[in-house]
Amino acid sequence: MSKTVKDEILDRLKVAPQKEPPPRPMMPPLNELALNEEEGIEKLVETLTLIGCDVHRARDSEETLEKLTEIARAEGLTRILASEDDVVSPLDLPEWGKKSNVEVFTAKDCRDREEFKRVAFEEVEAGVTGVDFAVAESGTLCLVHDEKQPRLVSLAPIRHIAVVPVDRIRPVYESVTDELFAAGGKAPSHLTFISGPSMTGDIQATLFRGMHGPKTVTVILVGQASS
Repeated sequence: MSKTVKDEILDRLKVAPQKEPPPRPMMPPLNELALNEEEGIEKLVETLTLIGCDVHRARDSEETLEKLTEIARAEGLTRILASEDDVVSPLDLPEWGKKSNVEVFTAKDCRDREEFKRVAFEEVEAGVTGVDFAVAESGTLCLVHDEKQPRLVSLAPIRHIAVVPVDRIRPVYESVTDELFAAGGKAPSHLTFISGPSMTGDIQATLFRGMHGPKTVTVILVGQASS
């Protein structure tokens, strides 16, 4: 069986000499690196607000569920899709949904990928996820994807509700990439950086929300500074 062009290219890549990546330039003296924990929280709230996110504060899981109830009532949410990551799972959103008249779906409730896609794109009004990191400098949320954090939960529904523990706030992008790609560690195969609602200016240079992702991003910051 003859090789395809793709096979030939892959074979050449396998035998090509491996070069060490060039050293990363030194990080400039960014002001965010000097922020204490409370200042980091305040900076994140500021940048999230500037890029168009709605921000709520909660002290603990109980208040987080109360905020979710307020958001669901204000937005008229009746069906949501939730991840099962280590932030969202302890909230037991299916049980919360029974008390709040909100039907809660997760990926495991779907028979196959096609049903999951239909639910994510067509049948729910919001996706609820945790985050792995939040960047104070830019208001960017970082989600590492796996079977408990499917990518479509944060990108397909028209609304994204992100639950952010304050101990996952980092000052700058480099702080996140250093942790994600630490020497000797296993780098994630799939991650998403989210900086506010989806927005494009491709159509007659007019800003339009919701073209390539959620039209609104709501963030619930959970916890207080430890000091």
